[in-house]
Amino acid sequence: MTETTIPMLPCRTSLIETTVDFYTALGFATTYLQKSPYAYAVVERGAVELQLYGMKEYDPAASHSGCYVLTDDVDGLHAAFRAGLKEAYGRVPARGLPRIGPLKDMSYGVRQFLVTDPTGNTIRIGQPISEDQNHRPAPKETFARALHMADLFTDSKQDLPGAAKIIDRVLGLTDEHPTPAQKLRLLVLRGDIAQRMGETEKAGELLEEAAAVRLGPEEREAAADTLTRLADLRG
Repeated sequence: MTETTIPMLPCRTSLIETTVDFYTALGFATTYLQKSPYAYAVVERGAVELQLYGMKEYDPAASHSGCYVLTDDVDGLHAAFRAGLKEAYGRVPARGLPRIGPLKDMSYGVRQFLVTDPTGNTIRIGQPISEDQNHRPAPKETFARALHMADLFTDSKQDLPGAAKIIDRVLGLTDEHPTPAQKLRLLVLRGDIAQRMGETEKAGELLEEAAAVRLGPEEREAAADTLTRLADLRG
């Protein structure tokens, strides 16, 4: 006996076609679409099927809906999604709705990214990189701990003000200083948060400061995910 789980995600009725177009850009095929007597759509990509049902008064900005997709090639999917979105939108949407987030190695043994559709559903796409899926203890070192906690607040709790507060505190320290790689990650994450919170001027300042951080060749290689995110946010 084989069972299949199919997520059913809410969609603002007026955005059903826009949302389907978004998933088309990600490489999904539309296998069902109706507008009457109620909006409903089904999109599929390989073994992944998502069903969208219309709600007239649904507020995308207040959405907490989504699902988790496990893959054995998270880097490949991230690259494919970015390419598809750039072709469809003329850029890689890194803020607002829709948007695609950066690849991150999370503290619970998963490498993942988040993609949010025009109606506010967040699809988390991850690949296990460790057999231990439990949360790791927060590091004791000041800036490593701040990055650990800010990532969790941003991606897992989606508490943007809380994450901003963590980063602002450590960036304001005068008796301790982050490594260049830590400073880059902190500034890019804080700039990302500022953009998502509508603080456009502050985001620009943070991202300019991040772009000015000097890294050695090995540091640049290790920070590839962060540098890609920086380019997306500044573009």
